[in-house]
Amino acid sequence: MTETEINRAGFAAIIGAPNAGKSTLTNRLVGAKVAIVTHKVQTTRFPVRGVAQVGDAQIVLVDTPGIFVAKRRLDRAMVKAAWSGAADADAIVHLIDSSAWVADRAGNATGAQKMSIADDRRVIDQLKLTEKRAFLALNKIDLFPHDQVLPVMAELSDTGVYDEIFMISAENGDGVDRLAAALAERMPAGTALYPPDQTADLPMRLLAAEVTREKLLLRMHQELPYQLMVETESWEEKKDGSVRVQQVIVVGRDGHKAMVLGKNGASIKEIGRLARKELIEMLDRPVHLFLFVKVDERWQERRDSYSGIGLEFDV
Repeated sequence: MTETEINRAGFAAIIGAPNAGKSTLTNRLVGAKVAIVTHKVQTTRFPVRGVAQVGDAQIVLVDTPGIFVAKRRLDRAMVKAAWSGAADADAIVHLIDSSAWVADRAGNATGAQKMSIADDRRVIDQLKLTEKRAFLALNKIDLFPHDQVLPVMAELSDTGVYDEIFMISAENGDGVDRLAAALAERMPAGTALYPPDQTADLPMRLLAAEVTREKLLLRMHQELPYQLMVETESWEEKKDGSVRVQQVIVVGRDGHKAMVLGKNGASIKEIGRLARKELIEMLDRPVHLFLFVKVDERWQERRDSYSGIGLEFDV
């Protein structure tokens, strides 16, 4: 058997609360950056499919938006996308931030950690309701002594929805190989679904927009709410092998526009520089990136805003 020969291929969905580390795990399994990763929650808005090869198995990873209490239309669309990603998968990984559960047992969980645990319990209830089995991946085990997670493992095992439990650190790779091997075993017999050298099926225009949005979220920190979107308006292949990319950053208020631009345009220039640098590395060719900012107070209520990022409007 050659290195690229595939005898099994299928889909594995990674579900869980916002900020559990789903995008980081996807990137770790694939070995390439296919999902944006920030320190903020609710970063992933649509399923990003990464393609990993483990032995003779090809695993198409569906990195879903975080599952949380959905109140606004955009939130409902994100949660619907998450469960849709899991519905047809050959394997499901429920990723949990185990440090939150350990902190809760010690009586010093933060408000955000308590929300994360509540989201985890909702996922468990939904798995019970749909009678779906999952692998449990307890993430962030590098943040505390391992014996502290044993009571958490026992409690979650008693829910009856997990086939196996894995202790991992998506950040540094601990335990991820065991999880990857278990996923590979779950893939059905068949030929490759994607070319062996392909790491993601996300259209390049969409991925480029996500790269820029990641740089925005990282730079703006807590100053800018999540009411922003990046659209790639044009993608022009040049004769010299370079690509000209024009993107618009859509925000909900004039005040948000001022934040994105920064004093004398310093902020948007730095965001553009960082995004351009990463796109050059991803594409391995020169990239000319042009960023503009537009205010649209009602963009979250427009149908075309959702179709562009792969979400359903009517949820």
